[in-house]
Amino acid sequence: MAMSETNENSLKFEADVLDVYKTFDEMGLNDNILRGVYSYGFEKPSIIQQMGIVPMMSGKDIIAQAQSGTGKTGTFTISIMHRIVFEELVPQAMIIVPTRELAQQIKKVMTSIGEYSKIKVLALIGGTDIRSDIYALKDGVHVIVGTPGRIYDMINRGNLKLEQLKVLVLDEADQMLDRGFKDQIYEIFKTGIPKETQIALFSATWTKDSEEISKKFMTSPVRIMLQKENLTLEGIKQYKILLKKEEFKFGVLLDLYQALSLKQTIIYCNNKKKVEDLALNLTEQKMSVTILHGDMTQTEREKIMTDFHKGTARILITTDLLARGIDVQQLSLVINYDIPNNRENYIHRIGRTGRFGRKGVALNFVTEKEESLLKDIETFYSTVVHDLPDNLTGIFDV
Repeated sequence: MAMSETNENSLKFEADVLDVYKTFDEMGLNDNILRGVYSYGFEKPSIIQQMGIVPMMSGKDIIAQAQSGTGKTGTFTISIMHRIVFEELVPQAMIIVPTRELAQQIKKVMTSIGEYSKIKVLALIGGTDIRSDIYALKDGVHVIVGTPGRIYDMINRGNLKLEQLKVLVLDEADQMLDRGFKDQIYEIFKTGIPKETQIALFSATWTKDSEEISKKFMTSPVRIMLQKENLTLEGIKQYKILLKKEEFKFGVLLDLYQALSLKQTIIYCNNKKKVEDLALNLTEQKMSVTILHGDMTQTEREKIMTDFHKGTARILITTDLLARGIDVQQLSLVINYDIPNNRENYIHRIGRTGRFGRKGVALNFVTEKEESLLKDIETFYSTVVHDLPDNLTGIFDV
């Protein structure tokens, strides 16, 4: 065992020495799952997949500190499928996530990888018809992926029965606990989860709440904890533009779009009003813009993301609320129009570019008031955000 220091509070955790599997073929997956893995587009496992899939397949409890973009979704979806008895159409695995968008993204990944296994996955999320969920559960599903509120509600109603649950995954555990879902998660553990259920906890950062859950509900977990200096994604170039005043940001943004030939961009702002104002100003400049924020209905969000995936709009402007549920394959640039107030959100914003195996650029607009926020991010993640060069030629050659 080696010891790792994983956060600013110098909390130390054991980092288990694990076997490393360099290819998916070495992992003992059945043929249908392996076909699904390769047809989905995975060619070789990421670091966390090399270390995490086989222990999780074996039924061991897992703690993994890994941010978006490292292949963690593949880690738990592939492992879960290995443990499913497909002839038994009952909930055998459940994945709890903080947002609707992330639930839908995971469902999409699992359904794609499970194409040849004929896996049935149900998303239980707020904003959808409860009757449809009840009918789907009666018809039978293998995997539940959803948000704490809807899952807890369906357990309480007696519609979601988990007596045969083999695996429970908490994904983005840090955000769920930070957003006030702790009580619901504890109730789900107490009322619906068999004691022998395997628990896997995935989190970009490690907090005292996460440690508390691991001590209460997990048994001798295998730990895969990344050092904080490794948390910034490889392959992402990070730049900053220093500005004296907030009002200068819009002009610089227009200059960038004139200077660069960009396919699609996500722009992050710190609040809904800024999102709407920026979208209005860009639309007046005849630019193709769409927006996302937490006050929209589920139907509106889904349509916007579908259009953005199709390339109908070149620019998506959004808030941190949705930073973890967006995955656009062709995305090469994320712009932080505002520096995030919560430094953990930086990792999730720039994680939209450079998804595992791909490259990207993160560009930060920094006023004098925001310089301390960016310096804090650099210190926390042991990274360097470089000044944007005057000559922009080649900055996307990553």
